[in-house]
Amino acid sequence: MLLAIDIGNTQTVIGLFAGPDDDFEPDGNRADGAIDTDLVDHWRIATQSERTSDEHALVIQEFLGFHGFSFDDDIDGIAISSVVPRSTAAFREMTHKYFGFRPVVIEPGVKTGLPILTENPREVGADRIANAVAALDLTSGPAIVIDFGTATTFDALSSRGEYLGGVIAPGLEISLDALYTRAAALRRVELVEPRGVIGRTTVDSIQNGAVFGTAGMVDGICDRIAAELGTPTVIATGGLATLVAPHTRAIDRVEPWLTLHGLRLVFRRNAST
Repeated sequence: MLLAIDIGNTQTVIGLFAGPDDDFEPDGNRADGAIDTDLVDHWRIATQSERTSDEHALVIQEFLGFHGFSFDDDIDGIAISSVVPRSTAAFREMTHKYFGFRPVVIEPGVKTGLPILTENPREVGADRIANAVAALDLTSGPAIVIDFGTATTFDALSSRGEYLGGVIAPGLEISLDALYTRAAALRRVELVEPRGVIGRTTVDSIQNGAVFGTAGMVDGICDRIAAELGTPTVIATGGLATLVAPHTRAIDRVEPWLTLHGLRLVFRRNAST
C-alpha cells in the first residue's frame, strides 16, 4: 500500500492507497473524491514543524490501526509533497527509520513528466506540481488548477501538458484573520454556506463577503488566464473548494484528492529508479 503525504503550511493530508495486489475493498463513504476508487482512507492533521520523526510514526501507526493494517508489513511506498522543509526532513527520516526505504519526494531530480516553463522551476511548490500532474492525467489540457489552501493558487497548464505559471492570492482564512485582527469591532466567524448575498447580521455579512468575494476573484482571475490560455478546464481542490465552487461560474469540477492523486502518479513514475 502507498502512503501519499501532502504537507502544507497549515495542514498535512495523508492518503492511503491500495495497490494492485492488496486484497481490500475501499470504502466509498470514506474516500468520496471522484478520482481514485482505491483511496482506502485519508486523514488531515495540523502541520507542526516541531514534530519529530518518531511522533509522525506514532500518528501514522494509529491511523493505520483503524483498519487493522500493520505499520511494519502493509506499507511498501511513501510519496511526499511539502512546502515545509523541517517537516519534509522529519517525514524523510521517519520513512528511513521505520519502513527501511526511501520516500519519493517531489523535489529537483524526481521524475514528474511535467515540463515547467517558469523562469525558475525550483520555485514552484511541490503541491502545485502534484496538482498539475494530476490535472493533466484527468484532462487533455489546457487547464487551470485552483487550490484553496493557506494561499489560493491558480496554476495554468497548456494543451501540450506544460506548466506555464500561475497566480498566488491570500487564502480565504488568511483574509478573514486579517479582517479580525485589524478591525476591532469584528470577530471571528465560522465559514459556512451563505444564506444570501445581503447579510442581515454582521456575521452573515462577513461570511458573505468571504465566500462571494473569493468566488468573484476566482471568476475574474480565470477569465484573465483563459484570455491567454484558450478554453481551459478549471479544476478546484483544497479544503474550502466545496464551499466556494458552487458560487462560481468558472469551476468545472471539484477534486478533493487531486494532490494525493498527483503524488501517486509521481510515485509510479519513480518506482523503478
